[in-house]
Amino acid sequence: MAVAKEVFRLLIREGQETIRDVELYDRPFEFEDHGRYVLVGVRQAGKSYMLYKRARQLLAQGHQLEELVYIDFDDERLLEMTYEDFDTILQAYMSAYQYKPIFLFDEIQNIDGWEHFARRLANQKYTVYITGSNARMLSRDIHTTLGGRFTDEKIYPYSFAEYLGAQGIVPGREWAFGSERFTVYQMLEQYMLWGGFPELLLYRNKRRWLNDVYEKILLNDIILRNRIKNEMALRMTLKRLAESVTKPIAYNRIANLIKGTGTSTTTASVIQYVEAAKDACVILALENYASKFVGRETVKKHYFVDNGLLSIFLTGTESPLLENLCAVHLFRKYEDRLYYYSRNSEVDFYVPDEKYAVQACVTLSDADTKDREVSALMKLDRLENLERVVIVTRDERESIPISGGRIIEVLPAAEWLLE
Repeated sequence: MAVAKEVFRLLIREGQETIRDVELYDRPFEFEDHGRYVLVGVRQAGKSYMLYKRARQLLAQGHQLEELVYIDFDDERLLEMTYEDFDTILQAYMSAYQYKPIFLFDEIQNIDGWEHFARRLANQKYTVYITGSNARMLSRDIHTTLGGRFTDEKIYPYSFAEYLGAQGIVPGREWAFGSERFTVYQMLEQYMLWGGFPELLLYRNKRRWLNDVYEKILLNDIILRNRIKNEMALRMTLKRLAESVTKPIAYNRIANLIKGTGTSTTTASVIQYVEAAKDACVILALENYASKFVGRETVKKHYFVDNGLLSIFLTGTESPLLENLCAVHLFRKYEDRLYYYSRNSEVDFYVPDEKYAVQACVTLSDADTKDREVSALMKLDRLENLERVVIVTRDERESIPISGGRIIEVLPAAEWLLE
């Protein structure tokens, strides 16, 4: 059943009122004045607020509120919408306003074929901003259809700096050596456990909110989107990934662990589940730089895009939470340039083109642990001639000499995250 024009007129007006009234924390993201954007990230990462921010910028530049067409395609009134209904949006707007519209489309991936409509709008010289929670929106096929007319950006939940800023905490230059450090360290404990979803800051019962978000992602963005029938095997796959977040794990190993519980699955199905979770922007996969192609594709480390989602599965386990935090921080900056290194010893994170290696370790107070972490970095340094080497800890600081007059920097996590 087609969506009526009056429904879109109502949604357009509601969107304008939302833009007018919403309270914003200004995240550090700069839009090009004449750009068109596709913003992609996990649900609740703050993509909608990016659209609101851009809308407010346009208003500040002299545009009228009535020029803006903000539509959230998660709205239940659009459940039956199809590609053919996109033209009705234009008709609804033109029947009520005299301006050339600026389009802000939220969670547009819900409507198959959206990219063809987006390209047509771009060809007609409309300004368009789009968000979605499916990584396939960044695929080569979509880029080809859009014809290079859009800039794509990945949107993550709050970084630690944003998490502090959203609560009015802006550490000074020497914060690590003054009384501010107690506040920052306390905030880091919360951030490491509950993650950086912006809306989560509004809730006292954070675990319940995270569970609700996880279930919505699981149902809407993974199960329904990919027509997955074996929900139990999917849930167990994600649980196994969470439990092995600090270790490489092969897909056939996950399949065998699941089958060992009496749940039917196959390696091919596990691969499908992991890919679906990656498409939903929930999972970040890391390949072994030291492996050949087959090994890189079949044995990976997997991290969760936000520590809050990981905390659903883990309790009282600081080490994987710290490593996951480091992984997300590095993914933000390096994305596809980031690896782990495993051959005779293992280094958690390695950026080859920057010769930058990072280990995550809660504490180096145990001599054997320190020797293991330092030894792995030194082995990699002998092979790769590293330019920067860091061990991220809970709260320790030290300089450990290595060859060529260089050092391993042992840094507290808060300092490293706020560099």
